[in-house]
Amino acid sequence: MDVLDRAEQYLLLHGRLIDRLRFAAMFRGGPRERVLDALRAYQNADGGFGNALEPDLRGAGSQPEPVEVAFWILDELDAFDSPMVTAACDYLASITTPDGGVPWVLPSVMDTPRAPWWQTDDDPPGDLVPTAALLHEHGVDHPWLAPATEFCWSRIAALKEPGAYQAGAVVTFLDRVPDRERAEAELARVRDDLLAAVSFDLAASGHVHFPLDFAPAPLRLPLFPQDVLDTHLDALLAAQTEEGGWTANWAMWTPLLEHEWGGHITMERLKTLRAYGRLTG
Repeated sequence: MDVLDRAEQYLLLHGRLIDRLRFAAMFRGGPRERVLDALRAYQNADGGFGNALEPDLRGAGSQPEPVEVAFWILDELDAFDSPMVTAACDYLASITTPDGGVPWVLPSVMDTPRAPWWQTDDDPPGDLVPTAALLHEHGVDHPWLAPATEFCWSRIAALKEPGAYQAGAVVTFLDRVPDRERAEAELARVRDDLLAAVSFDLAASGHVHFPLDFAPAPLRLPLFPQDVLDTHLDALLAAQTEEGGWTANWAMWTPLLEHEWGGHITMERLKTLRAYGRLTG
């Protein structure tokens, strides 16, 4: 079987319904409406998302990070005209901190089942997340977007030794924000800091982040040379397991997550391979 057939078999055996429907919509001509129906089940009355859409956050209540997960799914479907988007932006506006940002995670997470690394203070500050850039990419107009965008610019201006997640958010924002001249100038200034968060060693173990984690599709930004991307794309193809999926490089703190994350990651890897023209069929 080829890469897609093997991945489909893995998803049928192990993947969540939403990831099986995503595969069908992206690769088998299935209706995107079925994916939207499934995604809607993860959205709460306050407009936020929860209910383990981000598998490490098991609680039902809304959190900022699952909104980002939902937006990436809407991005792949080109479905930012969905009413879910306005509701989610209203939710983000409701949890925005005085500095104009959105916390990485809300204190309510402490009362729910979650991965042990999801911790927060009682009054967390705003953090740099890429949701604003995705809204710009799809021409969304919402009162939350302008102040959130200015917050992102200010955080990038003050950037010092970012971790991998923060660096990834910066790359997404600079790649998709409409002000291209400003984005390219900021990239030139912070490029070395961003690259310091990237692991280029294919043999690196543990929860490291490789170039394709920062560039899951070709970037507008001149961040990685093509030969580096080609090397990592070859490695990505080779990493498909005998079962047909791709695995996480971080700890699975409860057994169910191996397959919940496996299905999500498998879809992300297939999207990357398709974006770079590495899939046939």
